[in-house]
Amino acid sequence: MSDITRIDSVPGVPLAVGPYVQATSAGGFVFTTGQIPAAPGEPNGSFEDEVRATLRNLEAVLVAAGSDLDHVLKVNTYLASPDQLAPYNQVYERFFRGRQPARTTVCTGLWGVSLEIDCVAVVSAGAET
Repeated sequence: MSDITRIDSVPGVPLAVGPYVQATSAGGFVFTTGQIPAAPGEPNGSFEDEVRATLRNLEAVLVAAGSDLDHVLKVNTYLASPDQLAPYNQVYERFFRGRQPARTTVCTGLWGVSLEIDCVAVVSAGAET
């Protein structure tokens, strides 16, 4: 399967904690692994700071895979609590202003983190991964 590109690690982004990569791309699409604000259990400041850090990690993985936030088609968000939805939306909207992708948001028990975000994007025109 030589047409599949795997992004093992991106500088500045927490490493995968299991047997998976940070993103794969094939057929013009990028599929990211769920990104978190930092290593599980490490404090990051306010919840809004954690959302910004997570979205920056997601953006860094997308860039490494030949895409960016402008090319995101679908976002999946996992929050630890329903109370996080309003502040999450405020930060999220700043990152995706004017380019709102489809999105699913669920609240679920997470392993020592407040949120996790993954997405599907298209590879930018002319990008090489």
